[in-house]
Amino acid sequence: MPEIEPNPPSPAHLAWNKVAGYDSYEEAQAAVDRLSDKGFPVEHLDIIGTDLRLVEHVTGRLTKGRAAAAGAAGGAWFGLLIGLLVGLFTPGPAWLGLVLGGLLFGALWGAALGWAGHAATGGRRDFSSTRALAASRYDLVARDGHAEQARTILHSEGLTGIA
Repeated sequence: MPEIEPNPPSPAHLAWNKVAGYDSYEEAQAAVDRLSDKGFPVEHLDIIGTDLRLVEHVTGRLTKGRAAAAGAAGGAWFGLLIGLLVGLFTPGPAWLGLVLGGLLFGALWGAALGWAGHAATGGRRDFSSTRALAASRYDLVARDGHAEQARTILHSEGLTGIA
């Protein structure tokens, strides 16, 4: 996943020229990769997603038991980390007990907090999901007079995209 700049440059400050448009981010990314392979200065390119929408994919039903299990898993990892950190400074075989104790203690607290957190919602969100931003179109644009060179390379590679 690409990093998102906190304050990307606005179109008003840059001379953007559309090179090609694509239906998916993967297609736009492949075009930039192909341009890079051909020696094009890709630092003059931007991929701009338009018509953004939030897509929430429902992955299943969320019960108090599942919330407790997820909390236990997260808590176990945290407890294991704390146990390992404390165990580093403990001489002898006692470090193993600290690690296992941290794991168990973390799992128990995680399960309790996961259960309580789900119970506190009062049934308003009894499902699990993942969220992602998606665009309906991805335009590849060039700055600083490099658009024609990029179009020529993409045309010769058969990656002209949509109009």
